[in-house]
Amino acid sequence: MTSGSAATALDEGIVATAESCLGAVGEAREAIHGVIFGQEQVVDLALVTILAGGHGLLVGLPGLAKTKLVETLGTVLGLDARRVQFTPDLMPSDILGTEILDEDAERRRSFRFVRGPVFTQLLMADEINRASPRTQSALLQAMQEHFVSVAGERHDLPRPFHVLATQNPIEQEGTYPLPEAQLDRFLLEIDVGYPDRAAERRILIETTGVEETRAKPAMSTDQLLTAQRLVRRLPVGEAVVEAILDLVRAARPDSGDALVKGKLMWGPGPRASQALTLAVRARALIEGRVAPSVADVKALAEPVLKHRMALGYAARADGETVEGLIAKLAERL
Repeated sequence: MTSGSAATALDEGIVATAESCLGAVGEAREAIHGVIFGQEQVVDLALVTILAGGHGLLVGLPGLAKTKLVETLGTVLGLDARRVQFTPDLMPSDILGTEILDEDAERRRSFRFVRGPVFTQLLMADEINRASPRTQSALLQAMQEHFVSVAGERHDLPRPFHVLATQNPIEQEGTYPLPEAQLDRFLLEIDVGYPDRAAERRILIETTGVEETRAKPAMSTDQLLTAQRLVRRLPVGEAVVEAILDLVRAARPDSGDALVKGKLMWGPGPRASQALTLAVRARALIEGRVAPSVADVKALAEPVLKHRMALGYAARADGETVEGLIAKLAERL
């Protein structure tokens, strides 16, 4: 087989896989929207996070369906989902697992590893900023490495493995804010706001009756893994690559755009460019396309960059916001 025919066969394989995945992802999206009302953008960003193979940070007040969203994602995507409520007294072993001493019938003793809740495919880390830095770092290291080490032994996490962590943006008493280097491990920061009136009306009617709408499976784990592999194979045009580089490099305090000069304490590194490149592909797939556009870069600029930038004191005093700066930089693309 010549190189040209091999490339054609590869392209045909990608197209066939893409057509199959587009239908499955579309069904999953509709299934989630049928249960989670008034949070369309949040649902889509959560799907982008999982399809891109990353982790998400959900920031919003209590009672805005963050927990229900994770449960629904697990059901619809065919994932084993668990939830951990983070508290200040939570220890790393409560997340990762621990070794216990067993004794058999012949009174021989040996250690046995008991897996913690991190050994799941979709973990909800509820109020992650309430746990101590030691526990936070244990989870975040597992997120990055996809395995845990206990007593010198390596234990691999399931595939796929995703963490959706939540934070309350208002309550800060008794919390341990995530360090900037740890925030960078999250692909997207997803802001969860209040639903509009029509959506809230629907919530009232459909969740306070005798029967409540339940999520139904729309994808299997194998289909999700196939979609994740496809995301990494989707072509990214030169214009999109340049837009990503322009946006990320413009948001840096030293070498960035004149718009941000003197306003930022730090900006996004290369991991932000990687995150955007994966996220725009995943968004294109969710929208029913097989190639991302510059519009995808603009739409994902804030959730990708927001937690990777920090305003200086003078800029905050002048009423500047990170969201405002990102919006101005995205407009220039």
